[in-house]
Amino acid sequence: MSGAERGDKQFLEERGFGQALGFGTHPALLVVDLIMAFTDAARPLGSNLDSQIAATNRLIEAMRRRGAPIIFTTVSYSDPGLKDAGVWALKMKGMSSLVEQGDGPLLDPRLDKTAGDALLPKKYASCFFGTDLVPRLVTDAVDTLIIAGCTTSGCVRASAVDAIQYGFRPIVVREAVGDRSQAAHEQSLADLHWKYADVVSLATALDYLNGEDRA
Repeated sequence: MSGAERGDKQFLEERGFGQALGFGTHPALLVVDLIMAFTDAARPLGSNLDSQIAATNRLIEAMRRRGAPIIFTTVSYSDPGLKDAGVWALKMKGMSSLVEQGDGPLLDPRLDKTAGDALLPKKYASCFFGTDLVPRLVTDAVDTLIIAGCTTSGCVRASAVDAIQYGFRPIVVREAVGDRSQAAHEQSLADLHWKYADVVSLATALDYLNGEDRA
């Protein structure tokens, strides 16, 4: 940790930032956009997320044992000209890899998804924007949203911020989220920790899901 980072940490801690939300009693797992367009490093929007997929599958296994809901999300556009992406399509040329006519929006086949798991399509960064995620969570009495997926600085961060605004406890699992930029990844995790979410280790999340919460 650099001197500036130590200074920031002390400054924020002295002013009461970064308090723990803690785990609730009814979790759901939100697997954000681990789709072919993002997990294939050879594609325009892709990066190597092998370790994040492995960590996510460990969370999925623990959620199944607990009998808690698992929701996978994808970004998909029906219009080949990306009209349903709005002006966001102007920002990144690689958005064309997310049209539903291709395989970009498909979940990475390494994920342990079963027929009973929900698949939530979306158009924009937050998993809450323009979707029915809130009523899904309310129906299952969810109070804690464990978040895995990509990207940390984009859809993961946007979803965590919206989660806390809707009254859910966002728990971002460090080893299960990733980004194309390591700098953006680390900065986003820090920002989430200080203001919007609990950023926890995979071991801590698994302890909680297995009934051994030490948080």
